[in-house]
Amino acid sequence: MTAAALPESPATARPQEGGALYLRIAHTLAEAIRQGSLARGQRLPSVRETARQYGVALSTVVQAYHWLEDARLVVARPRSGFFVAASRSTQLPEPTVGRVPRRAQPVHVDVLGQRLLGLQDRQALVSFSSGTPGAAMLDADRVRRTLVRAVQRHRHLLCEYPGPNGHEVARQALARYALGLGCSLDPERITLTAGCMEAISLCLRSVTQPGDVVAIESPTHYSFLELLQSLHLKALEIPTHPRHGLSLDALQLALDTQPVKAVLVVPTLSNPLGSCMPLAERRRLAQMASQHDFAVIEDAVYNDLVFSDELRRTVKSFDTTGHVMLCDSFTKTVAPGLRLGWVEAGRWTARLRQLNNVQGAQTAVIELAMAELLAQAGYLAGMRQLRSWAAARLEEARSLLAEHFPPGTRVSDPPGGFLLWVELPRGLDAQALFEAAQAEGILVAPGRLFSAHERFKNCVRIGVGADWTDRHPQALARVGQLACELLRRA
Repeated sequence: MTAAALPESPATARPQEGGALYLRIAHTLAEAIRQGSLARGQRLPSVRETARQYGVALSTVVQAYHWLEDARLVVARPRSGFFVAASRSTQLPEPTVGRVPRRAQPVHVDVLGQRLLGLQDRQALVSFSSGTPGAAMLDADRVRRTLVRAVQRHRHLLCEYPGPNGHEVARQALARYALGLGCSLDPERITLTAGCMEAISLCLRSVTQPGDVVAIESPTHYSFLELLQSLHLKALEIPTHPRHGLSLDALQLALDTQPVKAVLVVPTLSNPLGSCMPLAERRRLAQMASQHDFAVIEDAVYNDLVFSDELRRTVKSFDTTGHVMLCDSFTKTVAPGLRLGWVEAGRWTARLRQLNNVQGAQTAVIELAMAELLAQAGYLAGMRQLRSWAAARLEEARSLLAEHFPPGTRVSDPPGGFLLWVELPRGLDAQALFEAAQAEGILVAPGRLFSAHERFKNCVRIGVGADWTDRHPQALARVGQLACELLRRA
């Protein structure tokens, strides 16, 4: 098979934040693939040939080809090179953007979300309720070896109380890591926490009082709702597009009429939609926070799982006034069991640390182990592999949904992560589907979990993060059959 002809120059690529040359080349090639200039199944020129034609280093072309691979536009074949990927066969309409309540209300949710988290570990169940990668997708041996080395080298720290804000070496490692998120952070202003949810809780406690209004995406992660309820805060749901994320126009209307103290948002691969806010909107959100003097609490826990490098860039990277509080952890990418998170709280750093000092901090040995993991040469390659596995699972799940779920079903198409948002035909009760599936040993997450107002009653979230076995495709097909049966009865 002959190699595809390359476009003449990367100069026609659409502009990118930061202007990285490999991104310009990658987007030039991506546009050529979308237009059909590079045919499906055709082999791309070798890395050396492409580097020679564009006058760039070999490493630049390798980065560009890896970007295209992560974006599922090309596939790598051992000892053969890179080939333009076959066109995706799964074409499904995306979920709609529904109306949301116009006024903020206190949150009153049950604990079904936490029950789902507990149930998914039972081996007898086939779970689609997890947004966290299973052990088979993570390098547990590498984590174990790193932890053992950290204990051997720093065993004296096991006999000392840790500092309240995190070990200095770990904070420096996180500052270097944050460069990949577009942020230049002062290590002295980073605070280590026991996971991302604790970081978000500290942020909310730092900027709100009971009864205050917090704007959230709709649908949103059920743990956010449970957290708002525990802090006696009011939730103001903002319409959220399945591709573009939180509607800033709707947020602006809310700011004009209601006393919003904070916006809790996941700009990259939101949970459950998997939406990604465009870079221009991220900049605009940072500007709105400064103009209206509210806090943006940004959850970046899924940023390493997005295919496009530019979408890893955070709202925090556009923040010039300290109104954005960046929260992150490695529970979705490295080791959920370490429960290690971090936060850069902007102008509220002193207040957050005052609250954190009461609770203590993570074990310093674990912090140092994570610092080493981030510095290891295989970290970026591991993230590429994780994204590739996740993409394959998402595509398989979308194919099963298209084949077995009722006509009229709408499904999200996120650029990464482990989650699909499924909008079932009107009249089909997702709670009834959840109960019917659970009776057969299958777990899905009903849509009502993701709103404070009993919305999304005909939606479910499908998570493909758990260890994937031969039972999973059959189980997902069975959920579709149950949905068809319930719709016929309705």
